[in-house]
Amino acid sequence: MKLWIQVDDGSPRQEFAVEYEELLAAHDPMPRIERSGDDLYFLYTGGTTGMPKGVMWRNEDLIKVLIDSAYQFAGAVAPETPEGSGAIAKAVIDAGSKRMHLPASPLMHGTGAFTSFQAMFVGTGIVTLENRHFDAHELWQTVQRERITSLAIVGDAFAKPMVRALEEAEAKGAPYDISSVQIIISSGVMWSTETKQALMSRGNIICYDSLGSSEGVGFAGSISVPGTEPKTAKFTIGEATKVFTDDGREVVPGTDEIGMLAVGGHIPLGYYKDKSKSEATFREINGARWSVPGDFARVEADGSIVLLGRGSACINSGGEKVYPEEVEEAVKLHPAIADCLVVGIPDDRFGEAVTAVVEPRAGASVSSSELAAALESLARYKRPRRFVFVPEIKRGPKEA
Repeated sequence: MKLWIQVDDGSPRQEFAVEYEELLAAHDPMPRIERSGDDLYFLYTGGTTGMPKGVMWRNEDLIKVLIDSAYQFAGAVAPETPEGSGAIAKAVIDAGSKRMHLPASPLMHGTGAFTSFQAMFVGTGIVTLENRHFDAHELWQTVQRERITSLAIVGDAFAKPMVRALEEAEAKGAPYDISSVQIIISSGVMWSTETKQALMSRGNIICYDSLGSSEGVGFAGSISVPGTEPKTAKFTIGEATKVFTDDGREVVPGTDEIGMLAVGGHIPLGYYKDKSKSEATFREINGARWSVPGDFARVEADGSIVLLGRGSACINSGGEKVYPEEVEEAVKLHPAIADCLVVGIPDDRFGEAVTAVVEPRAGASVSSSELAAALESLARYKRPRRFVFVPEIKRGPKEA
């Protein structure tokens, strides 16, 4: 360790550290480093398989998959060279467009970082939240104060608390002014029809559900606008996306066949120092290289896809595949439920029994029989055989 640098956050001064402001004032900026498209951006992902893995993105590949949609949302055409980006950003701003982007998830998360990169391509300001855990009221207060035009969230894990915060403010007679919000972008977790509708009903807000992962961008997307009927987990497939069976066949649209989502084109090099996992995820199929993180989907007759869930979490119940995310979303539709996790429990008869761990809303009461009766939309073999009620579902550390 050569040097400790302390940023002023109100903590006591450490004798062994140099204060950031003093260091900044005492030294000239370092010379600009010559950059290459082969320089690597490391994005760490836990996924569903345990230890974190460093996804290695070449800078050039990452920028190329992010750049087109960034300029499209700004109503501009992407430049042919990086040098042209400044002029386009200036033109967008000079036209009177004051754009402000708020990544609600941490910047270590691909959703937060990638959408921020896209925003900066076109001269958009970036506003971050201060709390170390997500506070929906802080988010809306920031939106109101900074006149945020775009938000990036991670599905219902963020959207449901956001809707509750809006309802609480309205009930107090002091609704938040969210009229500046033009678009909310989500990626990483299921985003339900009900929460999209609740957000769109409070303004002229577009909900863009982006299906991507740390291992690939642009798998598919779903755009919902006010006055339309949004869907849960149904997407328009991306240009570089296909759905393959285990033996490398492309799934035929309109069949009941299930396959794994794969995206080609500009994709990562692999996982850092993990050859076996790299080979399992970044595969060569029919002579081309694809990123196949393990998400299962069905292809509809119109070419759209219905996302089923991550294969590594799939439950095998009596020979039938049950995708936990599908069951979780059905359970969470019940008004008395705050959160739900579905797992497979060893069972003598079925091999694995579908089991739901359920967190009721504060002050709400619901029984197993009431929940079971509310799940008639699910095929019988998908319905939980047991409900376990807990005070709180802890998905991770409170501070991250």
